[in-house]
Amino acid sequence: MNYEALCQQVIAIAKQAGHFILQESKGFSAAKIEYKGLNDMVSYVDKTAEKMIIEALADILPEAGFIAEEGTSDKIGETYNWIIDPLDGTTNFIHGIPAFAVSIALKKDDELVVGVVYEINQDECFYAWKGSQAYLNGDIITVSNNKDLESSLIATGFPYYDFKRQADYVNLFTDVMQKCHGLRRIGAASVDLVYTACGRFDAYFEYNLKPWDIAAGLLIVQQAGGEYFDFDGGTDALKKGDIVATNGKISKELNGIIHSHFKK
Repeated sequence: MNYEALCQQVIAIAKQAGHFILQESKGFSAAKIEYKGLNDMVSYVDKTAEKMIIEALADILPEAGFIAEEGTSDKIGETYNWIIDPLDGTTNFIHGIPAFAVSIALKKDDELVVGVVYEINQDECFYAWKGSQAYLNGDIITVSNNKDLESSLIATGFPYYDFKRQADYVNLFTDVMQKCHGLRRIGAASVDLVYTACGRFDAYFEYNLKPWDIAAGLLIVQQAGGEYFDFDGGTDALKKGDIVATNGKISKELNGIIHSHFKK
């Protein structure tokens, strides 16, 4: 499989969906929102974009299945599966906050082999494939060189449901905020990850995420020289949804703090 060529095709598909989303954002009305659950919103824009993406991906890799947020396809592939978030940052989109993205990853068995995140408003396309470097609009990107938490800018997210661990999480925020340059919350996990990949953030952590939120971004961070793990320091971040992604230099320090608040 030529993953580089496949990645270039995915970039075109992500941008096509992104252009549709951007156009729809100009006249979007809150009356068009549907609720899938507590604070879990969707609109025709998410659903239409996902259908566009799935139809296009099916043409370039017919044997692949789909793990997609809005469930517009239930096909599961034997070896290859696309992991898709057609509009990561739906809440931002609905409220007119310009930070949302298209996220598409390809998984071969249990290995991520292609990742594309298109941040729509900035027209920034981040991507990588198995064995490649990581790129932003054609330029190579790498994680930051910061070696301590004290000089780092950290990204995170806030839980919008499943509040069982909220108290521990707030304590973790307090701890991290006192030990770094600052803590930021953009509201789109894929964007947090690719910003970590290009060195804008030094690390990102969040819990209760889905595979489509993080799959593409995880590969891009890895290929940019960073690393990721779950809250226990293990390798099941994609399955568990507890994610810590770093530049690889502050991992031990940050993971120690997280583990002190989220023990097994």
